[in-house]
Amino acid sequence: MSSRSWLRPAGAGVAAVLLGLGAGTVTAAIAARAFSPFVVVGSAIIDLTPGPMKEAVIRVFGHGDKAFLFVVLAVVVGVVAALAGVLEARRPWLGRVIVLAGGAIGVAAALSRADATALAALPAVVTGIAGAWVLVFLIRRMPAAVPPRAQTSPSRRAFLSWSVAAAAIGVVATIGGQLATRTASAAANARAAFKLPRPAASATPVPAAASFDVSGITPVITPLDKFYRTDVELVIPQLDPEQWSLNVHGMVKHPFTLSWKELNELPMEEHYVTLACVSNDVGGPLISTAKWLGYPVRLLLERAGVTGDADMVYSESFDGYTAATPLSAMTDPDRAAILAIGMDDQPLPFARGFPARLVVPGLYGYVSATKWVVDLKVTRFADYQGYWVTQGWAEKAPVKQSSRIDVPRPGVRLGAGQQWIAGVAWEQHVGISKVEVQVDDGPWNEAELAAAVNVDTWVQWRWSWHATPGDHQLRVRATNADGVQQTSGVSDVLPDGATGWHTVEVSVA
Repeated sequence: MSSRSWLRPAGAGVAAVLLGLGAGTVTAAIAARAFSPFVVVGSAIIDLTPGPMKEAVIRVFGHGDKAFLFVVLAVVVGVVAALAGVLEARRPWLGRVIVLAGGAIGVAAALSRADATALAALPAVVTGIAGAWVLVFLIRRMPAAVPPRAQTSPSRRAFLSWSVAAAAIGVVATIGGQLATRTASAAANARAAFKLPRPAASATPVPAAASFDVSGITPVITPLDKFYRTDVELVIPQLDPEQWSLNVHGMVKHPFTLSWKELNELPMEEHYVTLACVSNDVGGPLISTAKWLGYPVRLLLERAGVTGDADMVYSESFDGYTAATPLSAMTDPDRAAILAIGMDDQPLPFARGFPARLVVPGLYGYVSATKWVVDLKVTRFADYQGYWVTQGWAEKAPVKQSSRIDVPRPGVRLGAGQQWIAGVAWEQHVGISKVEVQVDDGPWNEAELAAAVNVDTWVQWRWSWHATPGDHQLRVRATNADGVQQTSGVSDVLPDGATGWHTVEVSVA
């Protein structure tokens, strides 16, 4: 097959699908904001991807995992669109069937979401129909497959003009529709106008001795724009708080629904808490600390009146994501398990769960930190499993004791003489009592610990090393407040968190 026999119909297919996606995205912006065709299909792919494969993507791409999926999905859609164009040119029905089938996949993905509305499928329907119609339109205007000299120049130019116009309109509509979805929402306006209530119980200020003056060490409190993010959302949800409510039910005497207004009238508490992702490798970045403002979950459960042999709280996000948290962690009066609405003296950012999310110290996020939470069901582990548990992760997931070297960075070249080795260590809701550093196979040296903010946050440490020329291997280990030393045994993040001593290799000139 010569290039001239398939390049034009392939280009027509891509242009047609781009215009269809643009039409669908604009439709979503107008009538069904959360159901952009590209997003609902991408979300369905995430749900269907096995847990180990998701973990591999997170490990390789980190915070760029969503961007990676978008790129892969765009490539696949482009290839299928090109194929549809070629087939439509050869069999004048098969290509449009492929495009309509793509729209049908979008419809199925939209309707499978827990937050599906009456108009959820409309953007995908528009995408399929518009894409198929434009494909037929372009293929019928494609110059006949004869030698170039026999083709009229006007026909080639007209076909090219129509194809480029369709593709350009599709790209502009897709980008514009997506931007409109994000910026013109009532949720964005509501969050901008919202003022956090004054806390009834303020957090103890961070002591000055909690931070070491070591260049490159992780800050005790993570800047908002640096706080890690892992979730299954391709596009950050924007919920209007006035439409938000929390349903508390299940094995309780008095089920109730809490409105946004009622939540903000409750006495709020502030707590500094470190959150960690189970996907965090030893020495990895998926852990952060913030000051949270919220209402104790235990008081919500007291109001509901837990009954029977319940042992779990099954939380659900607005879009159907679920997590299963031990009831004992939610009701522990010494644990700051809260329904949070604020973060570092600001309303929760959308990416962190606005208008409300769960924060439970000492447990990995996938069993404790549901964002955009709308439902709490008191139940039993024997009866329900959270989203990630169905993907192969452990049912219960306390954060494992760990430590990390921030300074020096791996592979750096240092000068001989005194150098800081420094970092952070953590075991939330237990605390750290000692950190030790080893150089090569030498003795373990006790590091200096900074003051702890509280038992639910990480702690900084540092040790002054007299660096000698050559290549060196640095290791760190921690001991918790109960005297238990961090294990040297290496385990993967699956199924319940990584273990081992963080090791860094450096060169000294």
